[in-house]
Amino acid sequence: MELILSLLQQMCVYLVLAYMLSKTPLFLPILSISSHRKHRYLVYVVFSSFCILGTYFGLQIDDAIANTRAIGAVIGGLLGGPVVGFAVGLTGGLHRYSLGGFTDVACAISTTLEGLIGGLMHVYYVRKNKSLDIFNPWKVGVITFIAELFQMAILLTVAEPFEKSYALVSAIAAPMVIANSVGAALFISILSDKKTIFEKYSATFSRRALTIADRSVGVLTSGFTPVNAEKVARIIYEETNVGAVAITDKEKILAFIGTGADHHLPNTPISSSSTMESLNNNKIVHLDGAERPYQCTLNKNCPLGSVLIIPLHSGSEVVGTIKLYEPKRKFMSTVTLSMAEGIAQLLSSQIVYGAYQQQKDLLSQSEIKLLHAQVNPHFLFNALNTISAIIRRDPKRARELVLSLSRFFRINLKQNTAVVTLKEEINHVNAYLAIEKARFAERLQVAIKCDDAAMSALLPSFTLQPLVENAVKHGISQRIEGGLLTLNVRCTPDNHIHILVEDDAGLYKPQKEQHAGLGMDIVDKRLVHQFGQQSGLVIEYRTNQFTRMSFSIPHTYHHEG
Repeated sequence: MELILSLLQQMCVYLVLAYMLSKTPLFLPILSISSHRKHRYLVYVVFSSFCILGTYFGLQIDDAIANTRAIGAVIGGLLGGPVVGFAVGLTGGLHRYSLGGFTDVACAISTTLEGLIGGLMHVYYVRKNKSLDIFNPWKVGVITFIAELFQMAILLTVAEPFEKSYALVSAIAAPMVIANSVGAALFISILSDKKTIFEKYSATFSRRALTIADRSVGVLTSGFTPVNAEKVARIIYEETNVGAVAITDKEKILAFIGTGADHHLPNTPISSSSTMESLNNNKIVHLDGAERPYQCTLNKNCPLGSVLIIPLHSGSEVVGTIKLYEPKRKFMSTVTLSMAEGIAQLLSSQIVYGAYQQQKDLLSQSEIKLLHAQVNPHFLFNALNTISAIIRRDPKRARELVLSLSRFFRINLKQNTAVVTLKEEINHVNAYLAIEKARFAERLQVAIKCDDAAMSALLPSFTLQPLVENAVKHGISQRIEGGLLTLNVRCTPDNHIHILVEDDAGLYKPQKEQHAGLGMDIVDKRLVHQFGQQSGLVIEYRTNQFTRMSFSIPHTYHHEG
């Protein structure tokens, strides 16, 4: 009993270190079950360290050490798989061997085996689609219990003399089995709690972002007006539960909802120097009420104590701000801080789109409809749903998709010229396809081949993306098995560039006197207008085999206007 208590005391120190580390960013990557090399390397480093610490925290008994080394070996295998488990166990075993003693060889073998046992259980749970069981404290405790029984058997078999090893096992078997089983269960419980918190955070973020997007989409597209600003501010106020929400243009408050509405009045000039700083310098300003104090300039008794100010854009121009407030003695949550920038980008996208809608003197009605097709709310919803589904199991991939979505809309919003380079068009297509490939997974295969010499050529903006979208939406996505999308750009001997978009679905159906709908018709007309009839869109198809959309443009030309 005395040895059990001593080992449990040592284990508590071990678990305190684990708890402290769980509060650092180091632990977040190992909470997912991944086969990525970086993930496995991190698991190896972390749990090899714990394995070695378990030996150092052990208690010297004659010429042996009663220890909690098995916790690191077993959990390292459970989280990293058999290869990582073997490596963690081997590292811990070799370290124990270096300390000597008549059990050195036996301990080296048994620790390696314990890591391998954890790794084999990892494989079992993954193949049975029971990955969550890896974070079940009871099951981890049982696995460690069994692993420790193997260790005792190896000590009796390998360590010599047998009488001495038998006496040692008789003394340490119960304490070590109990301490390591309980310790492993508690250790995985710490990880499980961290994982649960992280998943709740991610779920909250995704749910709120999707709800705000769903409720606010399209509101500002009819104009950046006080009426529309009030609608959006109320949606954000209701969904984020902050103290107050304000939206301004560059001169005045357009809308204010929440605490302090009695003196922060719409249609009054901006009086806050922090808001002007955000507008003039195009930067986010956060007055947290602690390190950077916030003081209302309208009422010294204002109950608001902190504010986050984010500029709103129309293209590259700052047109206003969105401001989120919290009352005094309440700090802004990290979920709100993270979500606020996304909200601002969403509103900026709507503002820009609204501006496009109002520029009828610069764009024809057909071009406005094409832009409307590009900033499609359904595409945004599908993209956000895809990111929401991925964010729990692969946060890194989700971050990459968020960047692709941001890049897609950023390119959309920057298309304020009649022509762009082919390289910019390819970047636009790649951003779009990154989202669609995540959405359709293995059903969508993409092959892109481009001559580098063609990348500087100019062509009408929004030429390639509608062709690619048409191939995905009306071709590959309609087949259960999916298909292959091919984009080929090559220079021809006659100093032209030939561009081909092809899908192997072959589901194209010709329509009278037009191509594949409004988008294809506009692409064709803009190509013909820019380069002549010889550059018009050519559509070839063979039912259930392929649909090809191609055109050729001059490699060099001078664009007027």
